[in-house]
Amino acid sequence: MAEVFGFPITNESAKATRYRDKKLCPFNNKVPNCTKDKANNPLGVCSIHHNGNAVITCPIRFREDWIVVENAAKFFFGEKTAWTSLTEIRLLDKNGQSAGNIDFVLVAYNASGKLTDFASLEVQGVYISGNLRNPFETYLENPSPDFAWRSGYYYPKPDYLSSSRKRLIPQMLYKGGIFKSWNKKQAVALQRSFFNTLPKLPTVGKVQAEIAWFLYDLVFDETSQQYILTLAETIYTEFEPALLCVTTPQPGDISDFMGMLQSRLDERLDGNPPDAPTLTDLITQ
Repeated sequence: MAEVFGFPITNESAKATRYRDKKLCPFNNKVPNCTKDKANNPLGVCSIHHNGNAVITCPIRFREDWIVVENAAKFFFGEKTAWTSLTEIRLLDKNGQSAGNIDFVLVAYNASGKLTDFASLEVQGVYISGNLRNPFETYLENPSPDFAWRSGYYYPKPDYLSSSRKRLIPQMLYKGGIFKSWNKKQAVALQRSFFNTLPKLPTVGKVQAEIAWFLYDLVFDETSQQYILTLAETIYTEFEPALLCVTTPQPGDISDFMGMLQSRLDERLDGNPPDAPTLTDLITQ
């Protein structure tokens, strides 16, 4: 675990101890306490260590100092426009059916308070495979900066594939498709390590962009002994080329697949290869 209730487990300051004892969230949750997983028994892990990086597992973690919203607003509206953000806005399709909730809708307004423009910001953390609650609860029983969890079958680690296929991409296709039809810009805030697991997207200039991908890292600050959410890079794309690239599979070598089929066929025939031509022979003739 990298952060528990907002602080690295190596941070034993009075403030860090208070946040752990009171189960508080320092990242602008809707209430003072952490509510991840269970409100009465929250799973207060903000990020975990993986391959030398602190990987964000809770989307609320991205709300630190509201920089994700501020950076998105600059892309949408520029520097001088008055704006604010609205959270968890329900989006309906043409038939009045819910298309899901949008994490943030940023709205621009004039001096009279009249809405002049709007755009969407989706924030995506990373799903975890394995069991994270067991090490978390074991740590809370005796918090120690030297805490370590032994490796095992259920050892928690980031599940980038599920995070993209089951969450991010369906959201972008459905909710994002509605915003695209309205000719409204979109932004996505996620960690750079997550984005790097996606196919390489065709990019455009900022002016032509329909989507801005804001890529963040957690950078450890020695003075405060805390991780700081830091914008590392911004990628600009159009909507359809980017989503087509992500949703189009990269096919493997057909001979590898056929080799697997031949092995399974051999097993079905009690391990005795048939005298007839193999599948590979038939295809290559």
